[in-house]
Amino acid sequence: MTMTLTDQPDDFDRSLRDTAGRALQALQDAGFQHAQASAGWYRQTELNIAHDEPSLLRSTVQQRLSLLGLLDGRRASVELSSVDDEALAQAVQELQAAARAAPQDEANAVSTGQQARQVQGPLAADPAQLADTVAQLLDFRARETPRFRVEEGAAAHHLSASVTLTTGGSDLASLAGWCSLSAFGTARDGERASSFNYAGGSTHALGSQPAPVWFGIGDMMRDTSQQVDTRPFGERFVGSVVLTPAAVSDVLGWLLGQLGDAQLIAGSSLYRSRVGEAIASPLLALRSRFSGPGVLPVSADACVAPEVEVLREGRLLALLPSLYGSRKTGLPHVPTTFGWEMPGGDTPRGALVDGVARGALVGRLSMGMPAANGDFSAVIKNSFRIEGGAVGPALSEVMIAGNMARMLQAVEAVSRERLDTGSTVLPWLRIGGLHFS
Repeated sequence: MTMTLTDQPDDFDRSLRDTAGRALQALQDAGFQHAQASAGWYRQTELNIAHDEPSLLRSTVQQRLSLLGLLDGRRASVELSSVDDEALAQAVQELQAAARAAPQDEANAVSTGQQARQVQGPLAADPAQLADTVAQLLDFRARETPRFRVEEGAAAHHLSASVTLTTGGSDLASLAGWCSLSAFGTARDGERASSFNYAGGSTHALGSQPAPVWFGIGDMMRDTSQQVDTRPFGERFVGSVVLTPAAVSDVLGWLLGQLGDAQLIAGSSLYRSRVGEAIASPLLALRSRFSGPGVLPVSADACVAPEVEVLREGRLLALLPSLYGSRKTGLPHVPTTFGWEMPGGDTPRGALVDGVARGALVGRLSMGMPAANGDFSAVIKNSFRIEGGAVGPALSEVMIAGNMARMLQAVEAVSRERLDTGSTVLPWLRIGGLHFS
């Protein structure tokens, strides 16, 4: 593949289109009835942080060619990093062998008639801006949160280009640039240390606000600095939680899993037959954000993904099967990618805590897969005690148990404030009826 990184936005896809077209023709010549080829490259310019110091400024480039073929309903796929004629011919042979050995499934298909050409975000890296952002973050750490140690972090610019073609006439091209900032670390005081914590996200304009403000990184560093000294609750009780956006994302992930392929196909989704019904508190809404920084409105199965509303006032409006999931279940196909948004509520963030007699401000849920009915037990990490409407000391060795579906129904308040990490925009939630131990 010839990568022309200096292509202008109006012709960035020329060489990629040639490569994808050549690969698609090779698949057809090999006898695949339906096929998909996606050619792309990705460039990252990053300034890394290690142990509170800038460590490495570098740029890396990766190229890829993804092939998917269907032979008598049998599906196989492969991804290449070298795409000269010899490598392509070898990959097609391997794909044939893999397809013949795969199970036959009439639900297998490639997208048809999908057309999109998108250019998004900052297309050029600004190393000086990356350096300034890292300097701001490390200055903040030294000045405001000296206990916190940034074990790993980075400020980066990302640029991704791709062209996807299918035998069904789909033609999808994109060129997307975005910036990111992240910090991962722990707080220490002598021999004592907090648990690890993380914050980060993506934006189109890294220099538009101070580094510690982005993605709640500064708040995370402050909170973690207070988590060196922890205390258990020491008894069992039923109380409330105030979930931070990071913890809300765990609940959101469970819900999206219930609405997606795996649970729908297995017949284990709690919500397959409940579209149009209230499944959550009327305070909750959920909609897509398929055009955020680093997100493009194209699904993994090469379909254009229009914005979709999933919850409105707690009522379920849509399931989210992929093209394969739709053909497998008979449910309407709803193309999606990552990127979700919950509207804010009417309650100031501080008032969420005011309404808790006893419970916890939860920074992170650490748990395995909930049971099929939504039951779970989780260790709450990076969390604080709430007693009498006031935040107290950091917690250790505290578990909560409950049911995910009931948690959605038991939301008592939604914060006005939200945390925007680029791919998600989420509020804080207060939820009652959790079992503490």
